[in-house]
Amino acid sequence: MADNIMLSEDMVLELFEAKKYARLRDIFVEMNPVDIAAFLNDFQRDKSAILFRLLPKELAAETFVEMDSDVQEHFIKSFSDSELREIMDEMYLDDTVDIIEEMPANVVKRILSSTDPDTRAMINKILKYPDDSAGSIMTIEYVSLKKNMTVADALTRIRRTGVDKETIYTCYVTDYNRKLLGLVTAKDLLLSEEDTEIVDIMETNLISAHTHTDKEEVTQMFSKYDLLALPVVDDEDRLVGIVTVDDALDVMEEEATEDIEKMAAIRHVDKPYLQTGVWQTFKARIPWLLLLMVSATFTGMIITGFEDALSVSIVLSACIPMLMDTGGNCGGQASVTIIRALSLEDIHFKDIFRVIWKELRVGILCGASLALVNMVKMLILNGSDTSFLIIAVVSIALFFAVVIAKFIGCILPMLAQKVGFDPAVMSSPFITTIVDALTLLIYFNLAVLILHI
Repeated sequence: MADNIMLSEDMVLELFEAKKYARLRDIFVEMNPVDIAAFLNDFQRDKSAILFRLLPKELAAETFVEMDSDVQEHFIKSFSDSELREIMDEMYLDDTVDIIEEMPANVVKRILSSTDPDTRAMINKILKYPDDSAGSIMTIEYVSLKKNMTVADALTRIRRTGVDKETIYTCYVTDYNRKLLGLVTAKDLLLSEEDTEIVDIMETNLISAHTHTDKEEVTQMFSKYDLLALPVVDDEDRLVGIVTVDDALDVMEEEATEDIEKMAAIRHVDKPYLQTGVWQTFKARIPWLLLLMVSATFTGMIITGFEDALSVSIVLSACIPMLMDTGGNCGGQASVTIIRALSLEDIHFKDIFRVIWKELRVGILCGASLALVNMVKMLILNGSDTSFLIIAVVSIALFFAVVIAKFIGCILPMLAQKVGFDPAVMSSPFITTIVDALTLLIYFNLAVLILHI
């Protein structure tokens, strides 16, 4: 099978130059659309459109959906009106909307002009929903049945209309006003007698989302209830569309990427890394870097304020990086754990005292262990040159730094979510800056108190 062929650019170029288009078509037809798209994304632009035209209509549409947005734009500009219309006709509506959202205005205008008035109206309706809502990721291409149908009637309807639907496994039962009443699966229909009415086999205990439900909440519903599709209803409980599992997975990937970027103090950019320009990457990174640089000035001010204490012992100065790094690492561990738990709804703000109590105990255990190891290390490496009091100052400061870092790392994300901010904003760099300042204050005050300097 062609799936097992290692498709290389040299091989394709050889067949292309030899004008063996039938052979190329046979190879592509046996491939998965995702793999074809990945190949065409990296292939020579001037020849990729010709290769794309070798694909059968349905395969071409499936491949087009999987391509990078810049390649899609290049192809659209190279298509004739009839070619563009054929591709758009074969695509599901939600995929068309996703592509439109990535395109510049002049390309969007051309796409819309290639669709019929009814499709254009449905596209515009979906585009009006907020970007982060269930309505923006749903498709209206679902199978709708009536409760007084028999199983035979339902199967006939699926055969007649199912070819244009995104999924036929889950079918939704509505009344004549489109109010959602229940659902049946293809398994229910196949295992029931043909004269059985839908009302007798449909499931009425439904999980649904509103058109304005946050899309991240929608993905959590898929994970929680093991769904393949989720109905989306309006204010009057009328079925307006469905979200399928493939779209939910796309949102999960997008949200995970966004959270990772926020936790690394980077503003989210929609495009893949290699498609993001240097200027866009700079703009995404510089705001937080500026903020963190300015906030780090406070740690410098603290060190300057205790320079007399530092002048007494070189060891005190040498231990500053270790204390700050350890505190930052501990705070980062706690914050990442809490942010993840919040996103999965494993914990809520009402659990804040339980979370604090747990992290304080973890902090005490970690702090005591690290302080003990540090004390032994300093006695071995610096014992003859360093007084026990200095070793005690460093070790006690390390203990408190770890405990406070765990406390800060768990409480800030929860407070951020409570006041309406994304918990991921309370990222490791942000928490590290706060922990660094507190660690230095504890360290120098202990030195003054114990060493009398």
